[in-house]
Amino acid sequence: MSKTMIHLEHIDITFHQKKRVIEAVKDVSIEIKEGDIYGIVGYSGAGKSTLVRVINLLQVPTSGKVTIGDDVTFGDGKVQLAGARLRHKRQKIGMIFQHFNLMAQKTARQNVAFALRHSDLSKEERVKKVEELLELVGLADRADNYPAQLSGGQKQRVAIARALANDPEILISDESTSALDPKTTKQILTLLQDLNRKLGLTIVMITHEMQIVKDICHRVAVMQSGQLIEEGSVLQIFSKPQEPLTQEFIKTATGIDEALIKIEKQDIVKQLPSNSLLVQLKYAGHSTDEPILNDIYKRFEVTANILYGNIEILDNTPVGEMVVVLSGGTGALAAAQDAITSSGIELTVLKRGA
Repeated sequence: MSKTMIHLEHIDITFHQKKRVIEAVKDVSIEIKEGDIYGIVGYSGAGKSTLVRVINLLQVPTSGKVTIGDDVTFGDGKVQLAGARLRHKRQKIGMIFQHFNLMAQKTARQNVAFALRHSDLSKEERVKKVEELLELVGLADRADNYPAQLSGGQKQRVAIARALANDPEILISDESTSALDPKTTKQILTLLQDLNRKLGLTIVMITHEMQIVKDICHRVAVMQSGQLIEEGSVLQIFSKPQEPLTQEFIKTATGIDEALIKIEKQDIVKQLPSNSLLVQLKYAGHSTDEPILNDIYKRFEVTANILYGNIEILDNTPVGEMVVVLSGGTGALAAAQDAITSSGIELTVLKRGA
């Protein structure tokens, strides 16, 4: 069983500005296991960035306890790990950002080497390490290019190489793909997954996009107004979201909202027959293996017209949803709905025939 790499216990962060008191983070507890890819998602102002500064040991919480690895770093509003030990701990936490933060007058090679300026490595060892890091992120052929000569994705790869220079145990991504196009975002996420596997890195993804969480994370915490409102495995959160904000994030990530707008414009839905129901089906795990729609036709003579379908693999488990028009006799429709829900599929009636 993996050990805990990051443990935040009842974290409060309060700022005093003139006559205002701002509660940026309120009673947040998070446990992140070694080697996990953990997502913290929320809109602007949710408290994500403030929480990051606690994780990377730049912000002492007003109250609560922070444990990184085996060391209690902050507790009861005080620094517990000071001086050289705290600096060493910070070196083991790499950061990548939305706007890359590269030095424009330095090449890719020099940007990565800059992170090693306080290293104990010899000059030759530093040169070798920089080459290895650029190779690791797929930029060995761009080592002598300046940031202005690189694409957004290439700049982020340089930033990732730089963040890995001091062999961190933790890599924090603070909205690092927000400035990238969808294709490049996928490539960077794939790179982070590879680094997670190859190096055993614990990765914390700070984002406002649930799509990012869906694509890469193992667990996710949802924040709103400084509070942690929901937390669990990506499979749990996507298959059974509890909070309205989480449900909103997931609808955007899966594209079901856009699909429903298009579906509502179809003639079959506008003029839904009296013996029909428009239903949304959500299913996970073994339910995806069952030919349930075929089964309800055989048993109840209820036909299914599939208007939308989507299936994804989350944490090695198939998860999907459909929008279907079910048609049949009144009693048969009721029996078919019971059969569907009895098989472990969540059924929501969106519209009944007039």
